[in-house]
Amino acid sequence: MLAWVEQLAASAGPDNDKARVEMLGALERLVCAATGLQADVAADLDTSVRRVEADHGVPTDRQGRGVAAEVALACRESPRRGRQRVGLGRILRDEMPCTRRALRAGRTTGWKATILARETASLSLADRQAIDRRLAADTPRLEKMGDRQLEGAARGLASELDPAACVLRRRIAESERRVTLRPAPDIMSRLSTELPVAKGVAVFKALSDVVEWARAGGDPRTRGQVMADTLVGRVLGAADGVVPVEVGLVVSDEVLFGTRDDSAHLDGYGPIPAELARELAGRAAAHDLAGLRRLYRRPSDGQLVAMDSRSRRFRGGLARFIRLCDRVCRTPWCDAPIRHTDHPEPAAHAGETSDVNGQCLCEQCNDGKEAPGWRVRPVRGDPHTIEIRTPTGRVYRSQAPAAPGRRPQRALAGGEVPRLDRRSSLSVSSIECGPRSRSA
Repeated sequence: MLAWVEQLAASAGPDNDKARVEMLGALERLVCAATGLQADVAADLDTSVRRVEADHGVPTDRQGRGVAAEVALACRESPRRGRQRVGLGRILRDEMPCTRRALRAGRTTGWKATILARETASLSLADRQAIDRRLAADTPRLEKMGDRQLEGAARGLASELDPAACVLRRRIAESERRVTLRPAPDIMSRLSTELPVAKGVAVFKALSDVVEWARAGGDPRTRGQVMADTLVGRVLGAADGVVPVEVGLVVSDEVLFGTRDDSAHLDGYGPIPAELARELAGRAAAHDLAGLRRLYRRPSDGQLVAMDSRSRRFRGGLARFIRLCDRVCRTPWCDAPIRHTDHPEPAAHAGETSDVNGQCLCEQCNDGKEAPGWRVRPVRGDPHTIEIRTPTGRVYRSQAPAAPGRRPQRALAGGEVPRLDRRSSLSVSSIECGPRSRSA
């Protein structure tokens, strides 16, 4: 199979526009067919692993825990997407044969297959297969449908076949209302919320009404600026934009004091420019609400000095240090928000509670690594590096991001005691811009 990839990589495009368009269509169909095969292979892997684990006496509800993680690592994507890939493969193979055939033939996309699976998730097997036949058996018709058109058709048929299931699905969705935060381009953030439709419309209408009042008063801000500023002010109770919450800012001393312009790290967001880091720290200091904690690393290897713990759990400054070092889930290609501070080498197997044997994981990755056949351990001598060995023998390594502002250091000779200097120090600032609620 890798030979196919190499052959494709070495291929040149056609020399005329008609042939180029034809090749674009053929390649898209190839991508769709490959997606269908991936779905089948993922489903087959899940079935095989569950069978083996059942033979070894693993309880039914614990079987297949590590499959999604293994699929995600192989496909270089997050465990969440790996789980979706496995789930889609099982649904297409076992419950939606028409959609599967269209995908394997390259006649529909993986996203359209996902739409059909998602919109029929709450139905009985008979109703799901009925919609599968009505929408996917006629492949030419399926090919002509856009994503929204297909989604609307599937949702309408589901409502006709089982209205009660649609009502239940809506109530479940309302119970899963949530708010999420993601980085956006140009050092912005994207705050999203999923609300019941009536409440979502009401919130948007309330923000829109403020725009009319602002315009009547001659406010020079744009509509979007007024709505965004009003949302921040009403949630935080701070009309001047001062944020009354604690945030963690990791920055080198040289960046903080303006002698270098490397990036800093804002906990919960990611890298930010030096200028913004100094602005945040300065704003907090102006309100007498900035706390500073200095942590030192060895210049030779970046290891934290003197912060080990005898506890079986990561607590206090050690837990915060590991969180600020890892920033997101340490599993390769995951990038999910941190939920657990974990021992790669388990405490039950004499794994120490230290920054070397500590990593931050999301909930799914922490659960997946406990599946049979998985081995996770810190790599000695390689700072903050974790080795992951999957049940199929594949090995992956994950290294924590480099500390902000850290310069490359020469290796020290054996036995030489490393010297601490300013280049190895980090400033971890707890910034509260607003009424002080507790000591920083």
